[in-house]
Amino acid sequence: MDSSITIGTDAAQNAVRIDVQELLATRLLVQGNSGSGKSHLLRRILEESAGLVQQVVIDPEGDFVTLADRYNHVVINAGDYSEREIAAMGARIREHRASVIVALDTLDIEAQMSCAAAFLNALFDAPREHWFPALVVVDEAQMFAPSASGDVSDTVRRASLSAMTNLMCRGRKRGLAGAIATQRLAKLAKNVAAEASNFLMGRTFLDIDMARAADLLGMERRQAEAIRDLDRGHFLGLGPAISRRPVSIRIGATHTATRAGTHSLLPLPDAEPHDMRTMLFAELETMPPPPPPPPKPVPAHDLMRQFAAHDDDLALAETEPDPALSPEEVEAAQAAATAAAEDIEAGIVAALHDMLADPDGAFHPEAFLYQDFSVRCRMARLARVPLDLAQFRRRFALAKGGIFDPADARWADLLDAASRLPDDMLAPFVQIGRAAMEGLPCPDDDALGRAYGTRSPGRIRRLVDYMEKHGAVVVRSDFGGRRSIGIPALGLSTEAE
Repeated sequence: MDSSITIGTDAAQNAVRIDVQELLATRLLVQGNSGSGKSHLLRRILEESAGLVQQVVIDPEGDFVTLADRYNHVVINAGDYSEREIAAMGARIREHRASVIVALDTLDIEAQMSCAAAFLNALFDAPREHWFPALVVVDEAQMFAPSASGDVSDTVRRASLSAMTNLMCRGRKRGLAGAIATQRLAKLAKNVAAEASNFLMGRTFLDIDMARAADLLGMERRQAEAIRDLDRGHFLGLGPAISRRPVSIRIGATHTATRAGTHSLLPLPDAEPHDMRTMLFAELETMPPPPPPPPKPVPAHDLMRQFAAHDDDLALAETEPDPALSPEEVEAAQAAATAAAEDIEAGIVAALHDMLADPDGAFHPEAFLYQDFSVRCRMARLARVPLDLAQFRRRFALAKGGIFDPADARWADLLDAASRLPDDMLAPFVQIGRAAMEGLPCPDDDALGRAYGTRSPGRIRRLVDYMEKHGAVVVRSDFGGRRSIGIPALGLSTEAE
């Protein structure tokens, strides 16, 4: 497969290409003052390589979200999610190889740095089996890897700088190839800029930036003036993925554009001073209605489900039968789909059984358990992990309560009663309810603690008290100290224990 893309033409109108495979190993640094065409260059690279490599864009100004209109990128509006959800998305993105744009434009600078740090760290900390190649583009990199402290707290600055350093210095072995762009080389941390081996230098005017750009391009100081004379959209390129000698490049056209567009001079409105004053100070009730509220944010679990749709090994999708197929072929396809679904369900149940066979399995953190579940599904040769985090949390809680098939009609009333309690109480409540339905003794504190994920007897007592206060259970103790627990919604009670 040809891994090179065309980004523009040289002075002789010959195509200038970038070897994407080489770029993944050697990284890229782009520099240019505002208006030099830096964002246009990044957009050209992203468009041309969209079909070759997974792309992750850290977009502080929301310039690149329009890529999703034409390509398969998923837009993450970071202001709609918590830091924990952003980190979870970063891990899921690596697993499913989804191309995403993290739009940070609704956040202030400190929140942008915190969000970018959490996201990049999640990409970096992904398990080894998810180290797929990905091009990570960071626009305005001097914001996330500043060379000096600014108005943000030292804690946020260090976290952001550490994440950027990991991306550029240690990301290659994890499949992460940084492509960073900055307006000012002097404002970008040197240890971040120094790790790039490919350079695209656009127009800049400050002597210190021209001198650093000339040094990186291997030019003499007296030749640095040429960088000041570059036209908009023209760059000097050098590096193993571009050219072994500095080459002047005129960047080609793109298929998409930023929603903001470019600002051009417009004629001023033609109105008399009196008319203008009337319009400016008109009564408020004559003003046009306010714009409609922004759309509601997409829930994090729905966005993660979009990431899964990008997985190369998708399980069977729900599709309409091809009208060209005969009834026998449609029936055979439906039977195959049913068999595949049964195999997936059998794999889920087997993985849950194996996890619960570990005496300490119920006490591990949720993230560890989900990772363990994902690995077991891969080992069982399932095409993809069949449950997202929220679905796994519920299935694992039900399994701890002894229910491995929630679709079984026997448990419908019990699960309906359990829906009134918080999710973390699902496992012990189901365990009690199942014992009541099967006429078994009341589970002891150790059994309830294992279902609840705790070894503290005090927490179990508080758990049972909470459920009783909310009418979910009724606790009875006889004179011998034996306890039974009833479920009012079912009209049943466990045997005394």
